[in-house]
Amino acid sequence: INCVKHKFSLIGFILTGLAISRICLIWLLITDGFMHIFSPDIYFSSNLIECISYFWLIINQSSIWFATCLSIFYFLKIANFSNTIFLWLKSRINRIPAFLLGCLLISWLFSFPHTVKMFKDHKLKNATDWHFNVSKSEYFIKQVLLNLGVIFSFTLSLTTCVLLIISLWRHNRQMQLNLTGFRDVNTEAHVKAMKVLISFIILSILYFVGIIIEITFFSVPEHKLLLMFGITTSVLYPWSHSFILILG
Repeated sequence: INCVKHKFSLIGFILTGLAISRICLIWLLITDGFMHIFSPDIYFSSNLIECISYFWLIINQSSIWFATCLSIFYFLKIANFSNTIFLWLKSRINRIPAFLLGCLLISWLFSFPHTVKMFKDHKLKNATDWHFNVSKSEYFIKQVLLNLGVIFSFTLSLTTCVLLIISLWRHNRQMQLNLTGFRDVNTEAHVKAMKVLISFIILSILYFVGIIIEITFFSVPEHKLLLMFGITTSVLYPWSHSFILILG
């Protein structure tokens, strides 16, 4: 609606991008999970896993980078530091999303060749399933290289959230001292913001734990309960994070 009214702001762009990528991510996770658990033979023997992998690469990285954009935007808008680098970034807040979207494109360019090579190698071997015949150490090294952009954005998002919590906590403590223990509306708002940020951090960590569990499943395919736990944990993040953003 704001776009039609020509009132589309920077935060509107970030939230719209995050919402679209989250909707796609949730549906992809559900589809992938159901196929993984209830139709593993079809899932591993067809080209479905290849299609899902390419979609996953685009949607997952988009969702994480938009979430990182949002974290940095809130950090630069709300936090209060006298650091020179922080003040320089704060004065250039409108350029930050463009820079991060550029990082997203670089991340795609880095991840896609690795994924394509993985599928080409698999086809050359004429393998009948996707339970990789490589050592666990080699498999995990490949996964780390494949997800370097995601790891970087995740670290960036966590760092900004932690710094924002520190800034809010310091400001909240200063306000309490000045008001001799009286809790006003601003103090309560700061406490609420800190709770929201802490919940973001917990959900982000749970999400990455879930993804790691799902990746691990390829090396231990007999543990279906482990996979179900990983899927549940990873799906919890996009749903819960969206609800907290709306309600909080």
